[in-house]
Amino acid sequence: MTPGAVGPVGDIRPGDADAAGPVRDPRPGVVGVVGPGGDVPPGVVGVVGLGGDVPPGAVGLVGPGDGVPPGDVDAAGPVRDLRPGDTGAAGGFGPAEAVGPIGPVEAVGPIGPVEAVGPVGAVGVGGAVRAVGPASGSVPGDLLAALARTRPLPAATAVLRAALHARRMLLLKSLLVRFDEVRGTLPAAVRRRFEDDWALLERAEEADATAVRAVLDYPTTGAWLAAVLGEPDGPAFQERLAGLGAVAVAAALRAGCRFTTTRVLPAGTLPLPGIGLLRCARGRARLSGRAGAVRITDSAGQTLLLPGAAPVGPGTRWTADGALAWSALHTLPGGTAVLDDVDPHRVPAGGIGPAALPAAERPYSDHAAWAARWRDAHALLAATHPARAGETTALVRAVVPLAPPAAGGPPLSATVRTAPGAVLAQLPADRRELVELLVHETHHTKLAVLDELVPLWRPGGTLHQVGWRRDPRPVPGVLQGAYAHLALLDLWWRARTGPAWVWRRRAAERFETCREQVAEALSVLADSDELTPHGREFVRHMGSHHAHLAGTAHSPG
Repeated sequence: MTPGAVGPVGDIRPGDADAAGPVRDPRPGVVGVVGPGGDVPPGVVGVVGLGGDVPPGAVGLVGPGDGVPPGDVDAAGPVRDLRPGDTGAAGGFGPAEAVGPIGPVEAVGPIGPVEAVGPVGAVGVGGAVRAVGPASGSVPGDLLAALARTRPLPAATAVLRAALHARRMLLLKSLLVRFDEVRGTLPAAVRRRFEDDWALLERAEEADATAVRAVLDYPTTGAWLAAVLGEPDGPAFQERLAGLGAVAVAAALRAGCRFTTTRVLPAGTLPLPGIGLLRCARGRARLSGRAGAVRITDSAGQTLLLPGAAPVGPGTRWTADGALAWSALHTLPGGTAVLDDVDPHRVPAGGIGPAALPAAERPYSDHAAWAARWRDAHALLAATHPARAGETTALVRAVVPLAPPAAGGPPLSATVRTAPGAVLAQLPADRRELVELLVHETHHTKLAVLDELVPLWRPGGTLHQVGWRRDPRPVPGVLQGAYAHLALLDLWWRARTGPAWVWRRRAAERFETCREQVAEALSVLADSDELTPHGREFVRHMGSHHAHLAGTAHSPG
């Protein structure tokens, strides 16, 4: 895809589906694993984590092949260039073959051809999952090397954030194409609602494009897009289409533009990505926004007024009869990341890990404990490796608390491939555990986004043993685990002689254990024929950094 290939949202308009085929992805959208050092039994579903487990039947919508030009932050243009009713004007997307299907793809792992579990996006009922066309863009060699060595460079972070945004715009494009394909079968009210929501999104972008981008790139927006594109045509798809309204309202609030909209809420909730959750027991609410303040009125005339630019003040407000309530997200100390304990898209429907852990619900998410642990962990990371602390701040948009374990053990953590930038985790015991968890999950996010930009592996079926798991892993799982552990190895290399003396012994012990495990995994990867040329180069740079860490006895300085 050439620079500018992912045009602004206003460039996509249902009415000319041939402008660009829908996003079709060859990979399971979820890769499973948990926190540093944790062992996970086979069958973990829904996450990218340590070891990268690819469960049978998991079908992904976010995968490689988009070819977003490195550093081209503006490659994904504004929303206003994509408009319902005129997908043929999709500027910059190019002909359909640019993103069209290229044939069935073999599964990652030992399960043979990946068949869709029901329809996936526009793939069709029971159809084989198909790949997005190959990327024409690539990451410059020096940045690829820096990423492989886990170096926290601002330039590399900018490339990843640009790639994430371009991918999000491409998924929006795919949704508009899908809408156009089925619009004739949709009830008139559903069509009007979608078009009105899109118009509100455009207006919000005209008021403040940066604010709209923040909402589009928020992790749960990606989870919603994957969910709606994965629905077959019918009532469930129509119901999920209403999620565009939540995105549009959130964008309008962030942008501070004036709007009025009435929402029918069959589930009684309206989640606003990155902002909070509206609960309406009566199932219908009118929202009037102006300059970031919003008045919410239900069908009985009960009203909540939320003042201020983008109502993100923490806590919950409710009407006297309790039928209307607003729960705002809490911002974690020292940055913009939020503790997301209300969005219904924050955890996959099947839960996390072999125990199918659900999200922790407010008030049991324990915001005070998370805020204190977060503050202490970032202070420790900043003292140990300031650049890594900056990278974590830039890439982590949300922390999603998981329900606590039934028994003791290390905290479970995960990254969902469709929602990079969100760290799903149980509350760690101390600041050291949280630092390790954040570094670990940030590198799953980095590798997941990078592999969409520059595919690193080919489909295959070989399994390999790794030191951090009991069950054998496919090559993508080996690479995911090795990359996250290499980042931890770099962290512990610094921490063993760092300013926090209470961390030194633990770091030195874990460094030695992890060093051998990563060496074995890198050997497996070096011998694999399932890596792409970029993947082989990436692994070679990983090996060079591992050798440097293993062979350096003095302080990192």
